[in-house]
Amino acid sequence: MILAAVSLSFLNELVVVIVASVVGAYVCYRIGLVSILGFLLAGVVIGPHALGWVQEQALIDILAELGVILLLFSIGVE
Repeated sequence: MILAAVSLSFLNELVVVIVASVVGAYVCYRIGLVSILGFLLAGVVIGPHALGWVQEQALIDILAELGVILLLFSIGVE
């Protein structure tokens, strides 16, 4: 039963991160800015020090590493 509660919490926070990222990227695209700025702003807003919607430190670390990998890949493609 505890395992189910942990995985549901993880999924809820993951959905919040994905939705905030999509909204931030879309807003920056409409303004004429790069989407990476939208991702950064979304992370700042939903992070544990602003609104606190995402408290799971392990999730933040994993997504930060994934973001760095994708950033380096996009720089390499250009």
